[in-house]
Amino acid sequence: MLEIVFLGTGSGIPSKSRNPAAIWLNYEGNAFLWDCGEGTQRQLMTAKLSFMKIDDIFITHWHADHWAGLIGLMQTMNMEKRRKPLRIHGPEASRFVSDILDLDYWGPRFRVIAKDVPFEGEDETVILRNKDFDILSIPVKHTVPAVAYAFRERDRVNVDIKKAEKLYGLKQGPLIGKLKEKGEISFRGKVIRLGDISSVRKGVKVVYSGDTKKCDTLVKISSGADLLIHDATFLDDVEDKMHSGVKDAADIAKKAGVKNLVLTQFSRRYQDTKPLLEEARKVFQNTIIAKDFMRLVFRRRGDSLALSVK
Repeated sequence: MLEIVFLGTGSGIPSKSRNPAAIWLNYEGNAFLWDCGEGTQRQLMTAKLSFMKIDDIFITHWHADHWAGLIGLMQTMNMEKRRKPLRIHGPEASRFVSDILDLDYWGPRFRVIAKDVPFEGEDETVILRNKDFDILSIPVKHTVPAVAYAFRERDRVNVDIKKAEKLYGLKQGPLIGKLKEKGEISFRGKVIRLGDISSVRKGVKVVYSGDTKKCDTLVKISSGADLLIHDATFLDDVEDKMHSGVKDAADIAKKAGVKNLVLTQFSRRYQDTKPLLEEARKVFQNTIIAKDFMRLVFRRRGDSLALSVK
């Protein structure tokens, strides 16, 4: 199961109904934070989410509405006696994390590890990897160095044991593991290929843009995603601020062939977001407007993937 909670859906200045940017992701007990705007720790508490479970924070860029919550969050973690390391990823993370740590006399009792993320070029970079998923980044276009992030669950190969036994007499056991690893094995004088007795379950993919102008790199990293979370600060394109308009975000979703689009990070001038939704849906129908504390949950139903919104 993958759960996403929107902790902040406003841009720039907080409002009564929208905190600055922050998104919680939890995948099978692995908790992450994408951006950490002012007041994120309080939003986590209100949402009844454990900030102590967060080991990795991914900052898209170093404008304050995307990172200023780090100061309070780290202080609270310290006062709650955190001991395990905290990794903070982002473009030029070493520079900015060092500056944040210098704001305190003694610093936290736990290690804070800065992880620099490439912010130039057009290549995807795997910045975190384990046996079940990867987290990737790619440079995007903003007024300062900025990146987008993607969570990508690994595809899983499911062997049809009944079929394997019927066709080849092969039963569940070490040879199945070897077949998955090697792609083919010899058994009882026959060559058994993995593709002959298996199916592939595609992993879930979620992309988060941060702040960006419409760009090809975002189309690239979003390709085939189950969900694209895209900033929609303004109704229309604003050239000097390097933000996408809602139609631009919808066009990215359409070009990338994503299944669902969530618009977030709205300017406080839009108390009513209905016009933004209407404009986006002219281009991409499967569009949702985010609000603070909205939860999205991806669950498996057999080989299919179901998305629920709460």
